[in-house]
Amino acid sequence: MESKHKVKIVNIVVSSSLEHDIPLEKMAATLSNTEYNPEQFPGLVIRIKEPKTTALIFSSGNIVCTGAKNLEEVERSIEKIIEYVGKLGIKITIKPKITIQNMVASGSIDMDLNLNMLAMKLSNTEYEPEQFPGLVYKINSKTSATFLLFSNGKIVCTGTKSEEQVNDALDELKERLAKVK
Repeated sequence: MESKHKVKIVNIVVSSSLEHDIPLEKMAATLSNTEYNPEQFPGLVIRIKEPKTTALIFSSGNIVCTGAKNLEEVERSIEKIIEYVGKLGIKITIKPKITIQNMVASGSIDMDLNLNMLAMKLSNTEYEPEQFPGLVYKINSKTSATFLLFSNGKIVCTGTKSEEQVNDALDELKERLAKVK
């Protein structure tokens, strides 16, 4: 996504379900691109090379997929998982419903920011420059976005579920920044 703002989507986290039980031990034994340690965590980690994503698969067939940069990559990743499951003799006949849990965008707002001043004038901020050079700013609005703001104008936006929400949150951020300057 290149929008009126100089940001792009860098990660989409989605959940989905194959609506079929998956034998994780068999999957881990069959595929080389997996990690499965049920004593530590109940899900199997599968790394997909193309598109470069990582998914957690649970024995219930539930999936959490991360790393995609657009919805086409999400769909291709889910299709790959269905292919891998097919190698175990499990035929998935449904088209899994995909639910976006989080979208992360990064970029720039083309202005230098005085983070000390922003930390004092804006509510819902966390800023500890000795710990981390960015200011965390939670916009409590319809988007419920959280921003990481850096003094050079670089930003990371998280907590949104669509490109529209990213743009709305950025509009709101710029409005609020203009008011406190």
